[in-house]
Amino acid sequence: MDDNDNDVVMDGADHPVTTVDGPSATNGFRDSSALEDSLETSNAQSLDNDTADEEDESDPTAYPTSLKRRGLLPTGCCYDDRMKLHANADFGPNPHHPEDPSRIEHIMRTFKRAGLVFTGSDADLIRIIETNPTRYMWRIPAREATREEICTVHSPKHYRWVEELSRKPTNELRQLSAILDQGRDSLYVGSMTYDAALISAGGAIETCKSVVAGLVKNAFAIIRPPGHHAEFDAAMGFCLFNNVPIAAKICQLDYPDTCRRVLILDWDVHHGNGIQNMFYDDPNVLYISIHVYSNGEFYPGRPENPMIPDGGMENCGVDKGAGKNVNIGWHNQGMGDGEYMAAFQKIVMPIAQEFNPDLVIISAGFDAAAGDELGGCFVTPNCYAHMTHMLMSLAGGKVAVCLEGGYNLEAISKSALAVAQTLMGEPPAKMDVPKLSKDAARVLAKVQSYQAPYWDCMRPGVVDVQELQAQGSARLHDVVRTAQRQVLSEKHGMIPLWVQRDVVYRSFENEVLVSRDIHLAKKILLIVHDPPELHAQPDPLDNSLEPHNSWVTDGVQQYIDWAFEKGFGVIDVNVPHYITHPEDTDSFIPKTDERALQAQIQDLMCYVWDNYLQLFDRADDIFLMGVGNAYLGIKVLLINRDVKSRISGVVNFVNGNLRPVKSDVDQELSSWYRDNSCVYVANDHACWADEDLKRKVNKRRFGSVIRSKVNGLTSMMTEHSTEAQGWIMDRVSDEHGDTTEDESRMA
Repeated sequence: MDDNDNDVVMDGADHPVTTVDGPSATNGFRDSSALEDSLETSNAQSLDNDTADEEDESDPTAYPTSLKRRGLLPTGCCYDDRMKLHANADFGPNPHHPEDPSRIEHIMRTFKRAGLVFTGSDADLIRIIETNPTRYMWRIPAREATREEICTVHSPKHYRWVEELSRKPTNELRQLSAILDQGRDSLYVGSMTYDAALISAGGAIETCKSVVAGLVKNAFAIIRPPGHHAEFDAAMGFCLFNNVPIAAKICQLDYPDTCRRVLILDWDVHHGNGIQNMFYDDPNVLYISIHVYSNGEFYPGRPENPMIPDGGMENCGVDKGAGKNVNIGWHNQGMGDGEYMAAFQKIVMPIAQEFNPDLVIISAGFDAAAGDELGGCFVTPNCYAHMTHMLMSLAGGKVAVCLEGGYNLEAISKSALAVAQTLMGEPPAKMDVPKLSKDAARVLAKVQSYQAPYWDCMRPGVVDVQELQAQGSARLHDVVRTAQRQVLSEKHGMIPLWVQRDVVYRSFENEVLVSRDIHLAKKILLIVHDPPELHAQPDPLDNSLEPHNSWVTDGVQQYIDWAFEKGFGVIDVNVPHYITHPEDTDSFIPKTDERALQAQIQDLMCYVWDNYLQLFDRADDIFLMGVGNAYLGIKVLLINRDVKSRISGVVNFVNGNLRPVKSDVDQELSSWYRDNSCVYVANDHACWADEDLKRKVNKRRFGSVIRSKVNGLTSMMTEHSTEAQGWIMDRVSDEHGDTTEDESRMA
């Protein structure tokens, strides 16, 4: 569609400017005031179709009330060129700023080109209303918000500060902008900033009121400057007045019977600190923000006052507003459709449905869109459409979208268009949702645990750790290891090995067991392994677990029994996935990361070697066995100590990372490892995925790799027990004087 249609004129700078005077100057939308007058007149008259038709004839361009009764309401749109007057053109050597006037202009132009905006004559409009009333968006005029409206959420002092900008000279505004552009303020101001901010806030008010009053079914406010960072008493982050809270509060005040509970969903990539703080103790406003948090390092970051909450997921509201603040703070940038759809399905929609709002306001920043370098995320227009579509199932479809951030013109326009088309009734396109990243899944699980005390929908599957600790409960892996220690003590007389290093002892207390008189053994088997595998079948109705439907499988036990039968001394090193601390209160804790695990296990393995194994002069054969992630201990020992002359063989069972054994100091280490190891790798391991990976794992630094026919550590250890045990016995020195017939035969 041609941009030079009769709904715009061109100014001297070649920018489209809306004509705002006269009934036909509506930028392709019909004036909602005419519609409202029509509806009020209709309510006072008879509701028969003949009377309604007569009312329509009195104002041919008014929206027919008969269509409203049939549910044929249009989608509204609010836009005003005067909001472009807030600009950075006169300040600094580089006048360009991310929050540029072209943001709203580009979105409006995209709407026109897509045919969402009517640009013909009044006669054509009358015919279209009669035949296809929801074909185009309906004009909601913007206006300046009043002082009283703004001060429902802002302090009078802050209002005066913004107002005074219009009276400051240019040089003073320039100096002030230079100051405000630093740190968390991140703001510029000009002589028309106050006027644009009033219209932006007024546009949000009129948009939301039109939705609540039923003049439109839903609406999109293309407004700027944005608002969600503005605090009660301060401008911040490109924001002067906080548009959405102003609009929400006015709707609650003007429509107390039909607009009591308001959901504000903020999908801007930055946390809406201002909205959160304005409603932090309000039980009737549910604020949900999906944003990048990065442990408080991403803008707006942590406030200077530590008493003020930030975008962390632990900030859930206070007093009567407890639970009415939901922060889904991503661990890093790079989130996309998979993460946002999962956030909606797992957190946003269940809580929103339980809250049951009367109005939904989307604080719609599009800086998480793919292509926006400032946001660094990858949300597609189709994903924004699907999220909008889900929110339209709430509040009887009363959804108002208010523009916030978004600084790539193409990305913001395509995303806004997808949202607008969804509001108008176009179903979102079929979507292939990418796989949710593990780190993002942990974020959502943690959000669920923080919100569980406040929402029934968040409680299934969440454990109240503090309550369990108060009852004297222990984490299962500690209970399992205690039971293992008791069994091995009773069965084989194994005892804990005292580790005389504070850090290692605190980390691996009771995790290292040894056979008695191990210093006299001629053959020693050191096993470093993951904890036993846990299996459970939850109840399909309530997801509860029962002890009789839970199992502990320990593939290591069979090798310990075999080693004792064959006269080996045994060192059993259990490496927990996480070291329990009394202060832990999270219901879900990820495994120890690779770097921390390597530091802990390296310290332990080197300690055991230095203080025990290398001092056992009677031991002619020492075998190493690594199981699961803990087989990292085998690698760090081989690399950090010269043990080749004392080690008779290495057996590993791998279902995770394959770890190369290579040393810059010992050039022969990799060859020795290849010749003296059996490395069983799970059948479904990623290394078997293609030929390049297969060739890579055949290199000597990975050892003698063998593809198992089965998956899972216990299954592999059972499947290859005869083979692995025979391989060990074949490498035992002849002079040991083995006593059993089987040992003599295998030797």
